[in-house]
Amino acid sequence: MKLSLKYITTNVLIKVASLNVASVLTRTIAGFLSSKAIAIYIGAEGLAIIGNLRNFLSAAQSFATLGFYNATVKYVSEFKNDVITFAKIVTTIFYLAIISTILIATICYYSANYISDVIFSNRITNGTHIIKVLAFALPFYTLNILVYAVLNGLSKHKTLIILNILGQVFGLCISLVLIYKYSLQGALISVALVESLICFVSLIFVYNRRQVVCPLLKFKTIDYTVAKKMSAYTIMALFSAIALPIVMIAIRSYIINTIGVKEAGFWEAMTRISKYYLLFVSSLITLYLLPRFSEINSKTEFRKEVFSFYKTILPIFGLGLIVIYSLRSVIVRFIFSEAFIPVEALFLWQLLGDFVKVLSMVIAYQFLAKKMFWHYIITEAFSVVIFYLTSLYFIENYGVRGVTIAHFVTYVLYFVVILILLRDALFGGYSKKH
Repeated sequence: MKLSLKYITTNVLIKVASLNVASVLTRTIAGFLSSKAIAIYIGAEGLAIIGNLRNFLSAAQSFATLGFYNATVKYVSEFKNDVITFAKIVTTIFYLAIISTILIATICYYSANYISDVIFSNRITNGTHIIKVLAFALPFYTLNILVYAVLNGLSKHKTLIILNILGQVFGLCISLVLIYKYSLQGALISVALVESLICFVSLIFVYNRRQVVCPLLKFKTIDYTVAKKMSAYTIMALFSAIALPIVMIAIRSYIINTIGVKEAGFWEAMTRISKYYLLFVSSLITLYLLPRFSEINSKTEFRKEVFSFYKTILPIFGLGLIVIYSLRSVIVRFIFSEAFIPVEALFLWQLLGDFVKVLSMVIAYQFLAKKMFWHYIITEAFSVVIFYLTSLYFIENYGVRGVTIAHFVTYVLYFVVILILLRDALFGGYSKKH
């Protein structure tokens, strides 16, 4: 018993996981309340439209930040004890991201009418205005994500989690008011706006530590070699930013055109539920594993971290999935409403796919941590192509449930490919280098 307690108190992963629980619970509760509001005031049809906007926003945000989040975590983690290099990294990323954000925001603003037609398909009024709101909000999102990335790289887990909690509460209040007052229009505005407004919570934190932060932001410390190093991360992030949202929008549009908008809403509801229970593991992987993989430089340490994560977190996650499946009827009614009962049929394959997804994510983060460019591009391209093709096939044969079957098949094949690519690091002989 004493040995077990000693292990728990000294194991960094357990400490981070424990801190992360509060943040995940806050985000889950916030997600539940916003989903409940959507179910009551909007319905499944509106949820499908909101899903398209979320996918577009995700792509726009990735373009705006140039995919610098993971790169920032990696390099800040590596050079946090070298003040000069650290300052160059932070400043270079800051200026490049701001320039990119202004460019993307301008494109979104002046192409708002076209973008609205593509993602809303003339199903709502004032779609152009929503895209313009999104364009104005982008710079604030970029500032926020840069603050988060630096804190993550510095391993300031407690501070980052507190910021996340405060931001989620702040964002939830705004979302609920907008949904209550303006129904679908309000929900769409909240999607476009809320993540950016959370920036003001982070800026208060930065202002209180301006003596530390301001000296780092000097134009003369911009280093173009740093920018060159970031380019690989930019391409990797932008590839995902283009591919996955486009595939998600294409699949959702296919469901709308072949089955119905309500069924597309049911899939979006399942995707939301999946996102809620994946929060704990996915945020923990980003919070702990990415900076940890960036620091270590041996196969021994890499496989030790991977299998430690598997042994510590996966049994809890797997048990959680079993409980979720057993309570799926209660969960659907609790989060949404009686109108969403068909979502229950989507749980089995979605949960199985998510379990394999987590298995894959843990080891696939090595591609980002060690800037394994082609490994990342090939596996990402493989997964999105397989997901799209299998979705079309299974939807044709099994209806909307086919998307969740495709989700499972995709991640099984993705996991196999990653195991093949990293077989030496995971199962090969011990050596100091990867």
